[in-house]
Amino acid sequence: MEPLWKLAYLLEPAPIALILTAIAVSYGSAFRALNYGKEMEKNRDLSEASITLDRSQALMIPIVSSCSLLMMFYLFSSVSQILTAFTAVASASSLYFCLFPYIAQIKSQFGLADPFVSRCCSKPFTRIQGLLMLLCVGTVIAWLVTGHWILNNLLGISLCIAFVSHVRLPNIKICAMLLVCLFVYDIFWVFYSERFFGANVMVSVATQQASNPVHTVANSLSLPGLRLITKKLELPVKIVFPRNLLGGVVPGNAATDFMMLGLGDMAIPSMLLALVFCFDHRKSRDSGSILDIPLPKEDMSSPKGFKYIWYALSGYSVGLVTALAAGILTHSPQPALLYLVPSTLGPIIVISWMRKELAELWEGSPSNLSEKTHFTEV
Repeated sequence: MEPLWKLAYLLEPAPIALILTAIAVSYGSAFRALNYGKEMEKNRDLSEASITLDRSQALMIPIVSSCSLLMMFYLFSSVSQILTAFTAVASASSLYFCLFPYIAQIKSQFGLADPFVSRCCSKPFTRIQGLLMLLCVGTVIAWLVTGHWILNNLLGISLCIAFVSHVRLPNIKICAMLLVCLFVYDIFWVFYSERFFGANVMVSVATQQASNPVHTVANSLSLPGLRLITKKLELPVKIVFPRNLLGGVVPGNAATDFMMLGLGDMAIPSMLLALVFCFDHRKSRDSGSILDIPLPKEDMSSPKGFKYIWYALSGYSVGLVTALAAGILTHSPQPALLYLVPSTLGPIIVISWMRKELAELWEGSPSNLSEKTHFTEV
């Protein structure tokens, strides 16, 4: 156990950047999920509908995740190039999904002409859409060539936002089931996997670098500029910040070490945030903006009280800081969901019970109950 004064390391640039980024991504994921649900409701475009998990699917996620973790632990070197190629395609698609609303807003605001240029997969696409896709593909190529941690973070954030927007939870009951199962999953694979598999499976997989297929192809073809292409890549399944960011001194095995946070530690809590964000929206769409924060003196049971999203986001912040503090004090990897699940799910359940809204959150709205495989009506 390290002395408490070492918690001062949380004030270094790297931990602060990690915390602020994770909080912003969690809120941004929930916000994008809300807007995407409204877009799907408006357009009635079921071909791009999101998936609403049912009980069996929620229970399968930890099992499938465990099998995938073991496969990557034992076979990572054999499948790393295939995994990198798949990740590159998913990253380009996710980045396009995240950027397109802003491009559409700019196009609408300035009245830019955007003619259709071709059709792809039975869908027409415009010139601006084509340019945006080229930008996204170029970003992924830049990541494949350089492996820079900023590009890694950008693609990882895009994957997180796209996942939360397309995979939804219908109610708190399914959400609690999923979070509790992943709570146990995270604890086992971080704390106890070494007893069964001879190594910390979660940490081993999280810190492995994948072979770069671009370097392999360039090397086989003896292409010029081979030295500029990185041989190994950190896959964008986590966000990372150098421990010596801006001259910081967060302790690690080496000055070039990175602080990291898995995408699951942002995406899973963000699914809860998206759920309560949609609930807040339904409650407030007849009474003003969802972002209005009333005075604290108002009665908690009032529908004008603090939105659930702010309680969930505050709980996420507290849980994340606690997880990082525990990692510094114990000088060992920590399962972040050990702290994030109670700090996010707990306040929502307690406060909704005090407001007499727990039953509604627990079972979900009628629209959620009727659409298990399409979009969430908000």
